[in-house]
Amino acid sequence: QVQLVESGGGLVQAGGSLRLSCVRSGRTFSDYGMGWFRQAPGKEREFVGAISVSGTNTYYADSVKGRFTISRDNAKNTVYLQMNSLKAEDTAVYYCVADTNLWRLSNGLTSSHSCCWGQGTQVIVSS
Repeated sequence: QVQLVESGGGLVQAGGSLRLSCVRSGRTFSDYGMGWFRQAPGKEREFVGAISVSGTNTYYADSVKGRFTISRDNAKNTVYLQMNSLKAEDTAVYYCVADTNLWRLSNGLTSSHSCCWGQGTQVIVSS
């Protein structure tokens, strides 16, 4: 069983920054690609970014490319999402996800019914 716990959300002004963290427990962290999705009010959940097991490869949605950076520390079982130049449209609940299939994850296809999703952390960007 895999447990994911996100933290770091909050209220920030447009143009500001936040760093989200996701700590994983359970099965070996380094076996999984890790990613972030988000869901804004009234909208479908959408892919934000993903990172490979080694951390060498990263993938981003076009909407966040150049502003968000995903990284991981396998020694700490933690994945991070550094969010800079935040916009009002980045307001959403952000979810951490683990998937053994990196192709599926990086294409935003990890099912919401799969095992390994966190509970989410709220990010509100005020304009």
